[in-house]
Amino acid sequence: MATQQYKAWSVVIMSTLAFTVCFMIWMMFAVIGVPIKQQLGLNETQFGILIATPVLTGSLIRVPLGMWTDKFGGRIVFFILMLSTVIPIWMISWATEFWHFLLTGLFVGMAGGSFTVGIAYCARWFPRERQGLAMGIFGAGNTGAAVTKLLAPIIVVGYGWTMVPKVYAVLMLVTAIVFWFFTYSDPVHKVGKSVTIREQLAAFKDPKVWRYSQYYSIVFGGYVALALWMTKYYISEYGFDLKTAALLAAAFSIPGGLLRAIGGYFSDKFGAHTMTWWVLWISLVCLFFLSYPQSDITIQSVNGPLTFHFGLNATTFTIIMFTLGVVFAIGKASVFKYISDDYPDNIGVISGVVGLAGGLGGFLMPIMFGALVDLTGIRSSAFMLMFGVVWVSLMWMYWTEVRPMDAARELKRAKAADLME
Repeated sequence: MATQQYKAWSVVIMSTLAFTVCFMIWMMFAVIGVPIKQQLGLNETQFGILIATPVLTGSLIRVPLGMWTDKFGGRIVFFILMLSTVIPIWMISWATEFWHFLLTGLFVGMAGGSFTVGIAYCARWFPRERQGLAMGIFGAGNTGAAVTKLLAPIIVVGYGWTMVPKVYAVLMLVTAIVFWFFTYSDPVHKVGKSVTIREQLAAFKDPKVWRYSQYYSIVFGGYVALALWMTKYYISEYGFDLKTAALLAAAFSIPGGLLRAIGGYFSDKFGAHTMTWWVLWISLVCLFFLSYPQSDITIQSVNGPLTFHFGLNATTFTIIMFTLGVVFAIGKASVFKYISDDYPDNIGVISGVVGLAGGLGGFLMPIMFGALVDLTGIRSSAFMLMFGVVWVSLMWMYWTEVRPMDAARELKRAKAADLME
């Protein structure tokens, strides 16, 4: 008979594999959206809507999925969720009109809700001091975005974009079956009927949940948005072909997924607050440089006009994007460490609410990216928008966490001084 430790690690490994496949499918339009855009003659805003549509349902479904996970257990919910997407994935290959892609994309997007199910399912198999690592390992399934960028272009070039959803539909079906046979259920992990829906939805009234949602809207929502946008950005900004652009875009997606486990380990060791604080500051610096558009400045000198060019070349841009991917990976883990610390008995619903905010960020930002490019003509305006979101998160953290912590330390020092006197 399998030991509890064996079951725990089997659940984490298979859940991570399943989440990787779900994330591959969730990010599918990041690659096939490029030939679809050309086929349908879409503008930038329409392209943003196309790639973001699956993210919408993957976000909205997270709260009910979190509630069902708490009540019925992660194994059955995860399994049914994967099976429900197989037919819609295949149907994408039949789509010919813009609305066809939007409609099928809404159903396929449910795969993105797998994160909320898996994060609660995995965390409950481990003691509190190791939950950060377990959730971080599971979250490494975000590398599915990078796998799509490496695999999908090869299929597109060899067989056309319509083959990608067919391959992914079969992959999802096989993954669901393998997941069911190598995972386990534990009745102790279910909240059951002891918690009502009203009590679960009370999470929306908690200001801490909204704060964590804001953090997650940038470290996860920003990750999803850029993972969807970067392939096209490399093509339009630097003139690469689809395969090269997708490969370079994977330099952001790979660390954004793989290093989440390391982020979970550091969050267990140094605390969620410390890690999130530094993540936001480093993100702000990276986005400052990424925001600067390609510019030519002409100065009138005594010898005539002198022109200087400012802007990131493809190599420097990729290095900064890689750095941003690393800190976003750590940030995704540190935000969920907050949740496991503060809400150990309600992880499913809280992670659903926070995941909803992150997913909505991933849905809205690509649309806003496209709209900003259409309005301003400046491609780096996408990073300007994200710079503002990170700045808001930093200010919120400073006033609600840093200042109260500093005040508490000052009070403690004052009391110690009084005792000494």
